[in-house]
Amino acid sequence: MFILTVSGQEKEGAYAVTDPDGERALYLFQEEDDAERYAGLLEAEDYPEMCVVEIEDTVAISACYQYNYRYVIIKPDDFVIPPIDYDNIQTDKMA
Repeated sequence: MFILTVSGQEKEGAYAVTDPDGERALYLFQEEDDAERYAGLLEAEDYPEMCVVEIEDTVAISACYQYNYRYVIIKPDDFVIPPIDYDNIQTDKMA
């Protein structure tokens, strides 16, 4: 598996997504290319430069349980884009 970290801070923690309720989820990429592509999307949105780090899946999942994070396994056929603060689900009917 592969995770993202801020470049130069690989030992300090991993990139995780936070939902509106404050729940955090660690992205675990099965393919390095997908992790690199997602890192590029983050950097295009003015995130800090990211580093792709290979990690054993059992180690990552154990850390998620320890720190009360959720995790998402990103498979090669999954489509993920970085979250945007003002994204939300439209609840009213479209005109």
